[in-house]
Amino acid sequence: MKVRCQCKAVSFETPTPAPLSVYHCHCTECQLQSASAFGTSAVFPAAGLFPLAPDLQAKLGCWTRPAQEGRTLDCYFCKVCGVRVMHRIRNADGKERSTVSIKGGLVEGLRYEGAKHIFVRSAVVPIPDGVEKFEAAPPVMEGRSAEDVGRSTEEEEGQRA
Repeated sequence: MKVRCQCKAVSFETPTPAPLSVYHCHCTECQLQSASAFGTSAVFPAAGLFPLAPDLQAKLGCWTRPAQEGRTLDCYFCKVCGVRVMHRIRNADGKERSTVSIKGGLVEGLRYEGAKHIFVRSAVVPIPDGVEKFEAAPPVMEGRSAEDVGRSTEEEEGQRA
């Protein structure tokens, strides 16, 4: 799938032809980051994208914010237009997760059917009936290690949206 930022300076192909999952995250971190009611992320394997190619890395800035449990969140954005492109969690030991969350609105042809709504406890818009939804982080999520399973901290939410 093709990914492009708003000004098209950042452009790349996803590592797989379809995402592992799509999430609409309603956490307060995603509300702040997206300047909207929620953020949408398409989760892909990081392999094939990371390490970033030198030409792509040159076009991206990275803001890293602290997260709970000693983790950090690497937030990549276009250096030209400032659009957030993707997120990747680093565990407390510095190890990067095996997945990357790419901002849904940047993925051409992304399908939203079956998207999961997460951190709905912070939702400021109604959640549609009949969708899969979770008060916090779902119990199973791509890229989460065994040590993360069962946690539903606010820091997890910023990865997806």
